[in-house]
Amino acid sequence: MAIIAKKPESNFTPCPEGLHQAVCVDVVDLGIQKGAYGEKHKVEVRWQTEMENEEVARRFQLRKWYTLSLHEKASLRKDLECWRGRKFTEDELKGFDLEKLVGANCQLQVIHNITDDGKTYDNIQAIVPHTVKLPKIAPLEYTREKDRAKPHGNGAHADLDDPIPF
Repeated sequence: MAIIAKKPESNFTPCPEGLHQAVCVDVVDLGIQKGAYGEKHKVEVRWQTEMENEEVARRFQLRKWYTLSLHEKASLRKDLECWRGRKFTEDELKGFDLEKLVGANCQLQVIHNITDDGKTYDNIQAIVPHTVKLPKIAPLEYTREKDRAKPHGNGAHADLDDPIPF
């Protein structure tokens, strides 16, 4: 019997464009990733907006990858300084614990990008501080990546760490 692999149908609904109240729900260490400029240590920051995606009855979730760096030109540093509403001190630049972000509120400026094949994706254009005029929101129906059970029975060999070369 044939085992057929195919591209899955996508039912992704992007978060609407605009300024949205959000809460950071997770920071995930992605480890060393290969990119156009070599290997870099990457992290992913994840947020939930206050707005619910009615198609799935859950809040919209957005994510952004960063190089794990507080260099003056690093996107992580720029976004964190905008989010915090202030520059890092020299002491803070010696080491900032990204775990402090989990549960922190902000506002996300969301824009849409359209791919060559016509798909629309939501992207975070800017992260700004939470305004005191809005009540804070807490994560809802979200389990942090580090607290999730590791999947078994997905066809992978539990005793092999290396991927199968093709």
